[in-house]
Amino acid sequence: MSRDLSTLFAVASEILDSVSPRFVEGVGAPSAVTKGRNDFATELDLELERTVSGELERRTGIEVHGEEFGGPQLGSGTAWVLDPIDGTFNYSSGHPLSGMLLALVRDGEPVLGLTWLPLLGRRYAAMAGGPVLVNGAAQPPLPRGKLAEAMIGFGAFNVDSHGRIPGQFRFDLLGPLSRLSSRVRMHGSTGIDLAFTASGVLGGAIVFGHHPWDNAAGVALVRAAGGVVTDLAGAPWTITSGSVLAAAPGVHEELLDMICTVADPTTTAEG
Repeated sequence: MSRDLSTLFAVASEILDSVSPRFVEGVGAPSAVTKGRNDFATELDLELERTVSGELERRTGIEVHGEEFGGPQLGSGTAWVLDPIDGTFNYSSGHPLSGMLLALVRDGEPVLGLTWLPLLGRRYAAMAGGPVLVNGAAQPPLPRGKLAEAMIGFGAFNVDSHGRIPGQFRFDLLGPLSRLSSRVRMHGSTGIDLAFTASGVLGGAIVFGHHPWDNAAGVALVRAAGGVVTDLAGAPWTITSGSVLAAAPGVHEELLDMICTVADPTTTAEG
């Protein structure tokens, strides 16, 4: 099986294109599998992961690590990382901000990123080194920006939540962020926040989640666009990072400075 990056890129694009009509057809699918408090999967999650994983493995010979069924470890070797429906709450509710995320990871580094948003008619893709392609058209590198002129995507929010990054910390970020940025946006989809950052729609994104299937594709896109990607503490992002801070040059530095004034992120972002 060919492992040439451009060939793998083309194959992955073809597979996501082939299942996009099914993704559109299934919007509004109800919860089928409960995965935890306020988390679930639809039957379409399971169906799409089986279909895409099967085709990827058949056509490339590379194993797939998916959100619903797991897969190989990602710290070494080569593997696909798949989220069949990112923004499941949105998707199940008929909200159009949802999509399919796919990355190719080599030794823990995402070298291909594909974010397909069939309900919006948009496809974001990139190989390491860029450029980012939006519906096949190459985008210019991200220019240096200012937080005051940038919209910022903000991750999942519940002030009463506990865990690795408590709701109170997220709440404490909102005030300073609303004062310093142009606008704050909560899209309910990590993939959309990172794709919009890579294409310059957003100036940056604050992601509290740590799952590789949520983050790897978007990290590849933002890096390919010339953006800066770290965790919330400012350490370079890796496949094991507990959060993502992705932004255009300039905006990233201002966001990191803001986060550091709210709390010590080393005690919240990776706990």
